Formats: sequence, structure tokens, C-alpha cells
Amino acid sequence: MFFQHPNFYYLTIGLQALCVIHCIRRGSQNKWIWIIVFLPLVGCLAYLFTEVFTSRDIHKVQSGVGAVFNPTGSIKKLEENLRFSDTFKNKVALADAYLAAGNLDKAIALYEACLTGNFTEHEHVNTQLIIAYFQVNRFDEVIANAKKIYHLPQFARSRAHMLYAISLGYTNNNEQAEKEFRLMKGRFSNYECRYHYGLFLLNLNRQQEASNIFREIVDEASHLNSHEKRNNRTWFNYAKDELRKMGK
Repeated sequence: MFFQHPNFYYLTIGLQALCVIHCIRRGSQNKWIWIIVFLPLVGCLAYLFTEVFTSRDIHKVQSGVGAVFNPTGSIKKLEENLRFSDTFKNKVALADAYLAAGNLDKAIALYEACLTGNFTEHEHVNTQLIIAYFQVNRFDEVIANAKKIYHLPQFARSRAHMLYAISLGYTNNNEQAEKEFRLMKGRFSNYECRYHYGLFLLNLNRQQEASNIFREIVDEASHLNSHEKRNNRTWFNYAKDELRKMGK
């Protein structure tokens, strides 16, 4: 049986580590870390299906569960594929795996190697680079890569656009940053971005405007269905925390 497998303990520890890392990077509630630590397998599964996977992702779990328990094996296979055939497709696949595993330096190096010739403004590669650059605080590169794909319609409401706006703020391009945040500010949507917009305004000592944004986020929660509430619960809770700190 699976639970009697000699490596079950180590697999569980590995899954716990992946869930905790994801939880920290995403900024999920601290309660999840305690649940993952004290209820190892059950806590991990609850976290994955509550905070990570949506209904349209479930089919990916079935095909990718091996990679979750043995990500190194999946990466090794992709590395072999690239050694056998040094193609753009194989480079991107391996870079994606490196990024998912948190091996940011290798992911960035491969993505950068892909941006040649006709692929200089490739949407997926530039988007992934924006995500990777942001995680290593290379905000100038985030901005430079975002400008390559800014004209694409799908960029407007993408995560890359949000990271672009945040990076503009981190590099003191405040006027442009606010312009980008405002472009993504819409009711009953984009809660993560709106939360970061509130933090941006707080950093500029515009507390009342920030408070208004956090209040809007919290007030909208009661009008959403259970699925939408669950998917955005982190940002509702963070907005409540900011309002509490502000005495609102």
C-alpha cells in the first residue's frame, strides 16, 4: 500500500515543504502553515484543493501528481530532452519546470537564452521572466520585459501587469505605477492587485485613499458566491488586517 511505502515519510515531508513554500510566496494566511505542519498529508491536500487548484485545474493534478512527489525526476527528464534536442520548445519547458521548482537562476538563464531572433517578444517567455525577475527583486528587468508585451490585449488583466505596476512603485516611478494600478482597478475583480494598490498608496502616506480601497475589497466579499470567496479569501483577510492596523 502507498502508506506502507518505505519513502512515504520523505514524500510527505517533501509535499509539506512545497505547500509551505507556496503558501509563503503567495502570502496565504499563517493558519495554513500550522495546518500543513500538524496535519501533514490531510493538511497538504486541503491546502492544494482549497488554495491552489480550481475546478479547471483538477485534470492537471491527475497527470502531474508524479511531478509533485518527484519534481527532480521530471526536471531530469526535461534536461535530457534538451540535451537530445536543443529547441526553443524544450528550453521553455525546462525553464518552466525550474521556475515551478523555485530554481530561479536556472529558469532565468534559460528564458533569457530563448529571447533571440523571432522570439524576442515571445509572450509566454517574457511573462515568465517577469514573474522570475520579480521574485529575485530585479525590478528594472521586470519593467523592461513588461514593455515588450504591454501592447498585447491579454496583458491588461494579467499577473504580469500587476507585477509591472508594483515594480514601478519599487523603482519610484510612482506616477506611472498609479496609472497602471488604476487600469486594473475594477469592482468585484482583481482583488490581489487592488490590495497591492492599497499598499502602494499607504507607502505614499495616502492613508484615506488606501483605506477606501481596503474597505471596498472587504465590502464586496459578502456579494460573492462561495467559490469566488474561497479563491480570494487571502486578499479579503489581508485587507481586513490593514484596516485593523489603521484603526478603521
